Amino acid sequence: MKFTLGWLKDHLQTDAPLDEIVTKLTAIGLEVDSVEDRGAALVAFTVAEVLTAEQHPDADRLRVCKVKSADGEHQVVCGAPNARAGMKGVFAPVGAYVPGIDVKLKKAKIRGVESHGMLCSEREMGMSDEHDGIIELPSEAEIGMPFAEFAGLNDPVIDIELTPNRPDCTGVRGIARDLAAAGLGTLKRFAAGEPVAGTYDSPVTWDIAADGNASSFVVGRHFKDITNGPSPKWLADRLTAIGLRPISALVDITNYVTMDLGRPLHVFDAGKLEGGTLTMRRAVAGETLAALDGRDYKLDETMSVIGDAGQALAIGGIMGGEDTGCQPETTDVFLEVALFGPVAVATTGRKLNLISDARYRFERGIDPQSALWGAEVAARLITEICGGEVSSTVCAGALPPAREPIRLRGSRVASLGGIEVELEQQKDILTNLGFEVTSDAGDITAVPPGWRMDIEGEADLVEEVVRIHGLEKVAPVSLPRTTSLSQTAITLGQKRAGLVKRALAVNGLNEAVTWSFGSAVLADLFGGVTKDLRLENPISADLDVMRPSILPGLLTAAARNIDRGQTDPAIFELGPQYRDATNGGQQLVAAGVRLGRMELPHWSQGPRNVDAIDAKGDAMVALAAAGAPIDNLQTTADAPSWYHPGRSGTLRLGSNILASFGELHPKILRQLDIRPPAVAFEVFIENVPQPRAKKGKGGGATRRMLHLAALQPVNRDFAFVVKRDVAAATVLRAAASSLKGGGKAEISDVRLFDIYEGKGIGEDQKSLAISVVLQPGKETLTDKDLEALSAQIVDAVTKATGGTLRA
Repeated sequence: MKFTLGWLKDHLQTDAPLDEIVTKLTAIGLEVDSVEDRGAALVAFTVAEVLTAEQHPDADRLRVCKVKSADGEHQVVCGAPNARAGMKGVFAPVGAYVPGIDVKLKKAKIRGVESHGMLCSEREMGMSDEHDGIIELPSEAEIGMPFAEFAGLNDPVIDIELTPNRPDCTGVRGIARDLAAAGLGTLKRFAAGEPVAGTYDSPVTWDIAADGNASSFVVGRHFKDITNGPSPKWLADRLTAIGLRPISALVDITNYVTMDLGRPLHVFDAGKLEGGTLTMRRAVAGETLAALDGRDYKLDETMSVIGDAGQALAIGGIMGGEDTGCQPETTDVFLEVALFGPVAVATTGRKLNLISDARYRFERGIDPQSALWGAEVAARLITEICGGEVSSTVCAGALPPAREPIRLRGSRVASLGGIEVELEQQKDILTNLGFEVTSDAGDITAVPPGWRMDIEGEADLVEEVVRIHGLEKVAPVSLPRTTSLSQTAITLGQKRAGLVKRALAVNGLNEAVTWSFGSAVLADLFGGVTKDLRLENPISADLDVMRPSILPGLLTAAARNIDRGQTDPAIFELGPQYRDATNGGQQLVAAGVRLGRMELPHWSQGPRNVDAIDAKGDAMVALAAAGAPIDNLQTTADAPSWYHPGRSGTLRLGSNILASFGELHPKILRQLDIRPPAVAFEVFIENVPQPRAKKGKGGGATRRMLHLAALQPVNRDFAFVVKRDVAAATVLRAAASSLKGGGKAEISDVRLFDIYEGKGIGEDQKSLAISVVLQPGKETLTDKDLEALSAQIVDAVTKATGGTLRA
């Protein structure tokens, strides 16, 4: 939001210097992005008159001019074709810095003739690229007057960054109101909104169709016999200063009111309207509009338009149409001052990719009363600048009801804001901000003004009081110590998240961060979402739901990387995904994808395609880092539908699912235009059981004692014949748990090293070969000990699986 210091003082009576105003703006939450003092670089440039302009004795295209400035007469050699006696221009003396050409002027001889300064063009002044001639000023320009002052360039331009919850400050008056409330001056009376009497009945009326369009109330006034010429200098200078190009008086007035008061307006050329009624309605599917930005827009039935009897004339709350735009020859116009719903305007703007100053304000919300006083402000400016006559007011619809009062307990500023503010001062602050304030028994009742749609409750009132009183006055207070020892700064969940990220990165995956939103189309492929997870006001049409899975975002990111030449992407993300809108509907998940080939870290092995085992390995790494009892996990073939039904699985503890993994379903890959192979995993961090704290003598949790073996371990291999549907994990668990109870040895590791089906084995059977590592305890194992231990292992596996030891 840009404005000049002089423009601000149209609304704020203050003697505060620029630096103090800038500091205060940031202090009250209106962060200043930049301050541009356009006149600072032009201090040395003044208005001067060319007394004579004679031909240079040794150059056809040069003239020797005698120039009169505030400090006397100077000889200047000038090559501009328009330099002539009697004209007034801009003079830069010797020693002046010329910003447009980055030169500091010196006394010089040009073709043998001395030159003491320069007559400047716009390019040399740094104002534009125009350099066909020197600047010509009007004859009434006073000799010696600083050029910056004459051109209105001595008014600093302030640019502030507005947060979306401050629609009241999209106009200069709203900014002035905040500064006045903060004690930096007095807000001037709003005289521009006083009624302007009409002299005739408007020949154009309003109608609002009952089709759910975005407009709830609209005001209009007709003007006749006006002159749509150039804007007066003060108006053109204001718009130019903030980067808007002056076009014509009517257009400039609507732009000025938008910036000055935050009230968008639009004027139609009344001579181009068909019929005597303008209607607020929804667009007809396929209807088109040639807008004022020179582009044609195809509309749909969700969009609101303003139309006459023949066609749509404007996109409601965003931009008018070219067909009824005002031209220099326009003499009769019809003014539109309407209220449009913020969500509808924002949605239409995003669909059309159309940004305008009107949309910027309507989608944030504007004061409903501005529809009434906005018509009066525009009527006064149009009749003063363009002449003519104005009709009486016509309107349609109804204004929204008054805001409900909000109760502010006198003690809440101290308890929520951390600062003591006297009750009377709280009342003064809120009153100066436009609230209707009453008090009773130490409490305040405040009715928010129409321009503060962001005020909804008591905490908002506290925020207003504290920011105006001064956030810098909130004293820093240390948190009280509730124990003699410092407590852990992070929770177990936070610690697990960090460990999982590190483990997956070490395992060869790169961390990614994707949107927590997603496409409804992709969401349906990954379990779908409930109605309450669909966004009412999405930031993009393809980010319209809360994601039910992290995988769609990762796969989309991986596909983009492949398109840009990054082969074989392997990425993961740890973040939330959503089942429903309840408190428990958000899950913390570590998910990852691998596409293409797997580079093996050994010179003797070449790359191979990624497979489900790679995804399982990633899931196991993440679960181990999170502290899951991976030795007790069961693997089942019931992965969700987005995985390949025969090449996927889940890792669980009983009914508690800790992870899913596997190859992705071919239909998912086709939908995302990804070539296989592609594997994925999802680890549900919050489903990992909490570790059981073991109590030591001091009552605190202790780690398990570390036992370092002094004796060499012994390996024993076993092959079991089991039914084909027996999982290898069942055999491994049975073997691992076979030696319990503190005997002569314990099992430190069990691994599967071979699976055999075929000759010598029954048709519905298979052979599973495992390697068991036995770690002796206090003494070396004898052959007799090994036979007894082996028998225990065989018995445990036989009992668990019904299998037999293979001969």
